[in-house]
Amino acid sequence: MNEAARIHGRLLGIDHGLKRIGLAVSDSTGSLARELAIVERTSKAQDFAAIQAHIQRQGVIALIIGCPIDVDRAEQGLFSQADKVRNWVENLRAAIPLPMVLWDETLTTVEAAQLARQLKRKSTAPIDDLAARLMLQSYLDAVRDGLAEFPG
Repeated sequence: MNEAARIHGRLLGIDHGLKRIGLAVSDSTGSLARELAIVERTSKAQDFAAIQAHIQRQGVIALIIGCPIDVDRAEQGLFSQADKVRNWVENLRAAIPLPMVLWDETLTTVEAAQLARQLKRKSTAPIDDLAARLMLQSYLDAVRDGLAEFPG
C-alpha cells in the first residue's frame, strides 16, 4: 500500500437495508474487515444513534456505505434502491459528521449467503453484517491497490 493510500484508523462499513442495517469494521491499518453488528431498523433517529454508538466504541474515522448500481432503473426514470440509499445517506450525513464514501455493493448479498453457509450460520439468520464485511473488504482492497482513495 502506498503511503498516500494508507489508512490510519477504523472504517465502518454499512449495508443499508429496509429491515436491518449490517455493520462491519476494519482494523486500524485498513487491511482487514470483520463483521460487527446488525441494527434492526426502527426510526432514523434510533438507527443513527445505534450507528453512532458503534462509531464511538470502535473509534471509527469514516464510513463506507454500500450502494447498489441500479443503472437500468435510473435510465428508465424509476426510483431505484440506489436512490433510496443516497437519500438515507443524506440524512445520515446530517446526523453523523464523518467522511462518507458510497461503494458498490453488487453481489455482496449473494456472497454473504455463501459465507454464512461456510460459517455454519442458520439458514434463517440475518447476513447483513456479512454483506457489510464483504463490501468494506472490497473497498479496503481497492484502496490498497490504488483503485480508490481514502475519504476525507
